[in-house]
Amino acid sequence: MPKYAMAFIDGQNLFQHAMDAFRYYHPNYDPLKLHRAVCAHHGWVPNLVRFYSGIPAETDEPMWGPYWAKRKLMMERSGIKVTTRRLRYREREAYDAHGNLKKIRVPQEKGIDTRIVVDVLGSARRREWDVAVIFSQDQDLAEMIPEIMEIGKEQGRELLVCCAFPSSPNASAKRGIDRTTWFRMDKAFYDQCLDPTDYRPHRT
Repeated sequence: MPKYAMAFIDGQNLFQHAMDAFRYYHPNYDPLKLHRAVCAHHGWVPNLVRFYSGIPAETDEPMWGPYWAKRKLMMERSGIKVTTRRLRYREREAYDAHGNLKKIRVPQEKGIDTRIVVDVLGSARRREWDVAVIFSQDQDLAEMIPEIMEIGKEQGRELLVCCAFPSSPNASAKRGIDRTTWFRMDKAFYDQCLDPTDYRPHRT
């Protein structure tokens, strides 16, 4: 019987790790292409893609605010279920290249991990997937794996959780989420799944 796979993509987490691994400095991946490529490699049938990201206000980030607004619209038009949360900022002290202590604003993403966990568990109970493909390396998500296995036992079926992540000698994190099946995406694999559109606002 075919195994149906649903994608859960932590947009900021995937972007940060792809930037470290492949030196890409904006989120240039296509979520649909990534999910379909992972499924094709394993022989799974792709179904819904869920995408999650913190996004800044345009007043806070003149480039990234409009960028994510445009990307969100285009993803929704392509059938992706998009969940966003407004980024919050806190100040912390850091030394610059000259050794001077300065205050910098650091963005914080709130509620994304919780939303992913709720959606993964809820959709498992509704029998919406046989495989959950998680594009994130956040180890906090490992806490839901035992519950997923219990759901599978209650329903009399095998549930699989796959963690797909960028992999290269430059990668800042070499591991997938604990207690999941890991799928390392090298640069050749990742580059087949790029979005040709650059959503960054044009500078005048």
